[in-house]
Amino acid sequence: MKKGTTTICYRFFTNLANPTRLSAIEQLMCKPMTVNEHATTLKQEQSMISNNLKPLLDCNIVFVENCGKKHVYSANHETLDPLLKTIKNHANKFCPKGETASKEKK
Repeated sequence: MKKGTTTICYRFFTNLANPTRLSAIEQLMCKPMTVNEHATTLKQEQSMISNNLKPLLDCNIVFVENCGKKHVYSANHETLDPLLKTIKNHANKFCPKGETASKEKK
């Protein structure tokens, strides 16, 4: 793999490896939300949610739209829909029930 590709993949998957970011993405897959709505839904501080949305914005995994004083975040469905479908397919096909993908087959 080319070094540039390695850097891009590392940055992309590092963003997705964070549980708070994944929870935010999961919520945004259903509907656009403000930071305050996220904070309430995820039972987290608003500053923590904002700090976790920033890297997702930087990679265009999520988008933000200004609606007056509110910033409404939405999922990048073009990227996330096929990616999450692939992950779900992989988990169903190759990960035995109750185990994670990180466990090695014996």
